[in-house]
Amino acid sequence: MPLFEVETDNHIIITWADDEPSATSVVQDAYPGEEVIRLTKRPRDTWVISKSALGLAEDKTDPCNTARDCLAKASGDKVQAIRLYMHETGADLERSRKVIESNMVMGW
Repeated sequence: MPLFEVETDNHIIITWADDEPSATSVVQDAYPGEEVIRLTKRPRDTWVISKSALGLAEDKTDPCNTARDCLAKASGDKVQAIRLYMHETGADLERSRKVIESNMVMGW
C-alpha cells in the first residue's frame, strides 16, 4: 500500500492508502472542514524527517527552549513567534519558521 503526504491549510498528514482518492478520503474523515492543498505519493513506504530540515541540527544554543519561550510570549501566534525568534536569535526567516513550526508540532 503506498504512502501519501497530504497537505491541508493546517496539517500535513502522512497516511497509507490504496490510491489518491482514498488518501483524500482519510483527510476528509479526520478534518472535514479542510481542503487538500497538495497530495503526493511518496516513492517509498518509509517517511524520514531530517532534523536539519526542521532547523534542529546540533547547535550551540537550544532552539527548543528559545522557540517555546517565543511561542509562549506570542500566545501561540505562529507569525508573532517567528518574529520574536528572529529578533532574539538573529536567525533568518526560513530557519526561524522551521524551528517555531517544529516546536508547535511537538506541543510546546
